[in-house]
Amino acid sequence: MVKFSNFFNFYFLTISFAFFTLSSCSQSTDTGSKISADTVFKNGRIYTVDNNHSWAEAVAINGNHISFVGTDNDVTDLIGKNTKVIDLHGRMMMPAMQDSHIHPILGGIEALSCDLNAQITLEDYKRVITDYANANPDLEWLLGGGWSMAVFGAGGAPSKKILDELVPDRPVYLTSRDGHSGWANSMALEIAGITKDTPDPVDGIIDRDPNTGELIGSLQEGAMSLLQKFVPPHSLEKRIAGLEYTINMLHSYGITSIQDASVERPDFETYAALEKENELTLHVVAAQWWEREKGTEQIEGFKALRDEFSSDLVDASSIKIMQDGVLENYTAAMLEPYLEANGTKGIPMIDPELLKKAVAELDADGFQVHIHAIGDAAIHQSLDAIEYARKQNGPLGHRHHIAHLQVIHPDDIPRFAALDVVANFQPYWAAADEYIMELNVPAIGEERTSWMYPIRSIEKTGATIAFGSDWSVSTANPFLEIETAVTRLGALGEPYPEFTPNERISLQTAIDAFTINAAFVNKQEDKTGSIEVGKLADLVVLNQNMFEIDPAQISDTKVLLTLFGGKAVYGVPDGL
Repeated sequence: MVKFSNFFNFYFLTISFAFFTLSSCSQSTDTGSKISADTVFKNGRIYTVDNNHSWAEAVAINGNHISFVGTDNDVTDLIGKNTKVIDLHGRMMMPAMQDSHIHPILGGIEALSCDLNAQITLEDYKRVITDYANANPDLEWLLGGGWSMAVFGAGGAPSKKILDELVPDRPVYLTSRDGHSGWANSMALEIAGITKDTPDPVDGIIDRDPNTGELIGSLQEGAMSLLQKFVPPHSLEKRIAGLEYTINMLHSYGITSIQDASVERPDFETYAALEKENELTLHVVAAQWWEREKGTEQIEGFKALRDEFSSDLVDASSIKIMQDGVLENYTAAMLEPYLEANGTKGIPMIDPELLKKAVAELDADGFQVHIHAIGDAAIHQSLDAIEYARKQNGPLGHRHHIAHLQVIHPDDIPRFAALDVVANFQPYWAAADEYIMELNVPAIGEERTSWMYPIRSIEKTGATIAFGSDWSVSTANPFLEIETAVTRLGALGEPYPEFTPNERISLQTAIDAFTINAAFVNKQEDKTGSIEVGKLADLVVLNQNMFEIDPAQISDTKVLLTLFGGKAVYGVPDGL
């Protein structure tokens, strides 16, 4: 019955869309029955990202949809006495962008808390933590994050003693920039009951002094949950404030659609609260969080949340599975041992056989699977699971994707196209920064480092590539990410050496990954991701044409205007 209902809905929407498209096209061909546009943008360099990657001069909007794409001459007949006409003055317009992997609510909360993301040194951290503690004397817990593992060396294990000196009278808990480690003071550890005798959980590590066994103060991966359950939960008001912060930031970067990579009931309630007030100006794919200590019995709960919270703007039909950790703390799952950390191979978070069963059942129940996989073993296990699901269920077309993809074994590169798996890269990481040069190379060696972020190699196989930021782990600015993908250099002028330059991609490929391909993984390519008649008027205007500048200047690109369904959510049309 569900399958029949879905088919009927798809059929109805297809017919409706076709009727709207034909009606819209007739506006530009039948001079006797043209309907005036609500808004016309003309005299622009409009990059449509359609199948031919064509360019246009003018776009017309009726309601919240695009009703015309073409030349300045042809759009003239659609300009009536009430039409708002915007002169682009030759500026570049393109489809609004999409972020395929982001943490908008917790990232926004972190930005409004003790935020260390913009800081560089330990002294910076101490200053910000002290200032935040002094400015918030009534807070029961001091929370925040954004510290870099690179500041603390291999393994990323900051000491509780630092926090004890800064804030001796209240619990402090700060997550790392990548979200895979926690830093606590003594009071927070005591509240959580964590001592030197507390055993490591199967999916994490409690860092200890190698000589005395005493707690260092840092918690890796699953060990974080031992403390986090004692941290007061965020209120709905705080979650809304965090999400509003993120929405405003994303609009300033020309982003109007996202895939939230970790969603639970409180997050759904946050989106629903904004949507109820007509203040949710994003298309959201909400990837529900897979609890790795549970099994397939949790799928029924996922289905219930999908039924309860799916709406016009929120798609609750994706599931996020974390299959490993990160290289920096030796928890990314590798096929061969690390060169450091006593030869560990990392931590597969879910038994590979259970992963196969889970992905197959989720696939059969109509869910998209969104897998975090950093190491080559985790990526291999994830591909095996998706392959198993296809053998069990056939190709159901749910657009499963694997995110991060830091180290892909060469033998697994062809499998993305063969299995119709979307390669979801975070391209800003594909530069030889201190993480790669100081933490990754010593841990896995130069050969495996050369397998990192093989975007061009995946592209050549014909697989679909989508991009996301993983903000707040790193910047959500797509222009910095695009420049890094195109140049494999630091996008902010850092003196990094070239990083695997054979994996550079074209600007067209990078834009596709943030527009039509991201729309594909978000199941929205029929209504967003390109500038075509009948699609939603989710559009951005830029201060420069990225195709007419040196690639090293792409990061200087600024958004002048962002439209969501034809309405300005950033910038002012009259100000162009």
